[in-house]
Amino acid sequence: MKISICIPVYNFDVRELVLTLQKEVETSRVEAEIILIDDASKSSFKEINSELKNTVKEFVFLEKNIGRSQIRNLFLHFSTGEYLLFLDCDGKIVDQDFLQKYIHFIQENPNTQIIYGGRKVLPSASDENHLLRWKFAVERENLSTSLRREKPYLSFQTNNFIIKREILEKIIFNPQFQKYGYEDLLFAMDLKSAGVKIDHIDDPILNNDLEANNVYLEKVEESVESLAEMLTDKILDSKLSEVKLVRIYHKVGVAPFNTFLGLLFIIAEPFIRKKLLKGNCSLRYLDLYKLGLLIRKMK
Repeated sequence: MKISICIPVYNFDVRELVLTLQKEVETSRVEAEIILIDDASKSSFKEINSELKNTVKEFVFLEKNIGRSQIRNLFLHFSTGEYLLFLDCDGKIVDQDFLQKYIHFIQENPNTQIIYGGRKVLPSASDENHLLRWKFAVERENLSTSLRREKPYLSFQTNNFIIKREILEKIIFNPQFQKYGYEDLLFAMDLKSAGVKIDHIDDPILNNDLEANNVYLEKVEESVESLAEMLTDKILDSKLSEVKLVRIYHKVGVAPFNTFLGLLFIIAEPFIRKKLLKGNCSLRYLDLYKLGLLIRKMK
């Protein structure tokens, strides 16, 4: 069984990640290839990562940014493995048997189609300026394997998963959306609609690059824009109906409540943003912020 390790690269030094993976490939004699595709990073990062050209099987540099969905689909053109392992470029391997855990599960379960390994962050945030992203990771993303298995599609993320090639050839990431946000959940719901099972195991990677509060809030705003665009399509709206934010929006974000809530959000928005930028606040403020933004975008 051959694995293609696929890492989309964007403005990050991936040398440590790649060399750690390469070490396990060599020491464990795993049949694997490493493929990097740079999504139009800054020249400084291209120069740094170019050191890996002779280490990996393929290193492709794109002249124009194509986004998180299309770049993952693009790996099908450069990979040859029966399974494709996708890793975010800011991840850090924390287990020397990282690849072996995936391989062992597949060997024990030969009908495996897709596996999510999980994620983790450091025990504490580096400082208060990075606390919001850290809190979201700890409370909403870094779920135990048992909790993830209760909701296998809603808890799926694209930072660390392996998928059988023939599945990705049939169910690609929706190329319609280039902006950050919800492309992982949309992909998971496409898998669910097709009856593809997502397995969950305990094989996390460390999220090694938590954004500052203001940067993360910008990404949240972009993700809500992306979600609003998805919800204008009735088919996609239906597929995303299990997402908590979408469920709440359909209950309270439509007429006649949307006008009142929209006005209320205008008044409350500066206060909520101030709380979020400080970082040390309940994630309920983030939930309210997302809902207010979605109501505004959908009007």
